[in-house]
Amino acid sequence: MTPELTALTLAALLQVVQFVTFAIPANRELGMGYTSSARDRPPSREMSDGTGRLQRAMNNHFEGLILFSIAVLVITFSDQGSLLTAVCALAYLGARVLYIPAYYFGWRPWRSFIWFVGFGATVIMLVSALI
Repeated sequence: MTPELTALTLAALLQVVQFVTFAIPANRELGMGYTSSARDRPPSREMSDGTGRLQRAMNNHFEGLILFSIAVLVITFSDQGSLLTAVCALAYLGARVLYIPAYYFGWRPWRSFIWFVGFGATVIMLVSALI
């Protein structure tokens, strides 16, 4: 497996970890009645700030993972993997791992910087496929 595909696989597993990390406190705070419902109405209770941050970090990774997946697939299918794309893939993964505590603990401005590292690594991979 290429380094880029390995990073993508690990990023997908990270998404699973993020989902579980969010789902456990969300179920505790909102109750199973609400979380197992169709959610046609707002919850009767609010989530804690920390649980809300875990949810937003998870959703942010869903968004970033789409673009990163495209970059990895383009690099892999066009057989353009290089040291640069491998380093970028690992940078994306590392940034996403760091983003979770950065968001949870409200590290400003570091959370935005960490996000930008992952986004920038993805853009570099896409651009390198065109060169």
